[in-house]
Amino acid sequence: SLELLHFFFFQTVLEDVSLKLPAGKIVAICGPSGSGKSTIAALLERFYDVSGGSITIDGHDLKDLDPHWLRRNVIGFIRQEPLLFATTIKENIRYGKPDATDKEVYEAARQANAHDFIMSFPRQYDTVVGERGVTVSGGQKQRIAIARALLKNPHVLILDEATSALDTESEQVVQAALDRLSKGRTVLVIAHRLSTIRNADIIAVLLDGNVVEIGDHKSLTRLKGVYWKLTQHHGLLRGVG
Repeated sequence: SLELLHFFFFQTVLEDVSLKLPAGKIVAICGPSGSGKSTIAALLERFYDVSGGSITIDGHDLKDLDPHWLRRNVIGFIRQEPLLFATTIKENIRYGKPDATDKEVYEAARQANAHDFIMSFPRQYDTVVGERGVTVSGGQKQRIAIARALLKNPHVLILDEATSALDTESEQVVQAALDRLSKGRTVLVIAHRLSTIRNADIIAVLLDGNVVEIGDHKSLTRLKGVYWKLTQHHGLLRGVG
């Protein structure tokens, strides 16, 4: 499990935030733009350290863990704009587990709904994607990144609005792959669009750097507070029981 205890960030983006991510559950963080959502993701990957309080994983303070080891072995991160390298698709996927066999790479791609489009390229898995993945579409980049994460097999998965830049058809294919990747893991979803988090086990609402509401979709909707106002703004209450 992952615990964020009474921590704050030196730029006062976040103030006295406490949040627990139970093992195997999906926890979503939502809130208005600038509320501190993506800062939490950056803190979990140790791009920054908290100025006070603590962030622990299975009882171990993140400050005591090597950031490289943490990112390599414990945490998987799927961003809105995934990072691909100017090398082959196979090596981009294998980056998640450098000693992986070709068979393991292909199986990860199948689970990520990536195998079919990869095989449609003339050079298949030996296709060079170009700097930042410019030769593949947004949905294809996401599926390559998901295959990499599947190969890595992280304990904790962070999704920073992984589908928000995709068209509807690509979003459905990528979301199916994300659902497969999320199964049985501790997942933190950074939500910029509320439509992606209705099925989360726990939803934490951030406002001005503080957690102001916490619950699931139904309980927060009944509360008619900040979350309810956000869903009204996004038009998510139509047809929701």
